[in-house]
Amino acid sequence: MVTGNIHSIKEKGWVILENIVERELIEELNLNIDKAYEVCRSIQINNGIEANTDGTVHHLLAFKGCFLDFLSKSYCHDILSKYFESPYILNTYGGVINLPQKASYVANIHRDIRTFYNIPMMMNMLVMLDDFTLENGATYLLSGSHLKNDKPESEEFYSKADRATGKAGSILLFDSLLWHAAGLNTTNKARRALTLAFTRPFQKQQLDYPRLLGYEMMDSFDENLKQVLGYNSRVPTSLNEWYQPPNKRYYKPGQG
Repeated sequence: MVTGNIHSIKEKGWVILENIVERELIEELNLNIDKAYEVCRSIQINNGIEANTDGTVHHLLAFKGCFLDFLSKSYCHDILSKYFESPYILNTYGGVINLPQKASYVANIHRDIRTFYNIPMMMNMLVMLDDFTLENGATYLLSGSHLKNDKPESEEFYSKADRATGKAGSILLFDSLLWHAAGLNTTNKARRALTLAFTRPFQKQQLDYPRLLGYEMMDSFDENLKQVLGYNSRVPTSLNEWYQPPNKRYYKPGQG
């Protein structure tokens, strides 16, 4: 199963894993992403960046709770490990609430890593918190576009792109070089998703999650979660933090 999924990601750039997340957790995530959006939206407005950010939520680990619980379950760990063939860390953890008849910047044709690499550097994980349908804006994915650097023309993209449809609880994994775009939600109900990205440990996180959660929490996490959160690839800030035995170093051995 893992081999087949990796093959699909390497060839098409993406794969959908059906009904992965338990219904109870999906319901809790749906409830709390709406609450998180209220907080994020107020900050966006206060800081003057409300234009084109409708429905976007960032760095959900700031709210801990079910968002941290989701990450602790290590969904798709075998696929991610095989994809990178090395340890990996969380690069960013956000969400999208695709509001009826509104389009944010995620509706632009884009990819989530700017530099073209010939080795796997970033993997996106989209967790469907509601059913993804053509009517509520299922994500457009241009299969194979992760294999070349050129951005497709709009006409080519929309005429050839696949659509990521699936039931709530399904997970879409795709190479972050894949050109994609959110669709327009033409229904009268919001459509929600978690949007995470994972990278090799030497790449900077979009937000310093170990500092956000607190270094004192590190020992309460199992080894895999500690790795994914970035506790094993921190950057020292003093000579004293630098000169430490291996077990106490901020940047642990074997991180790539």
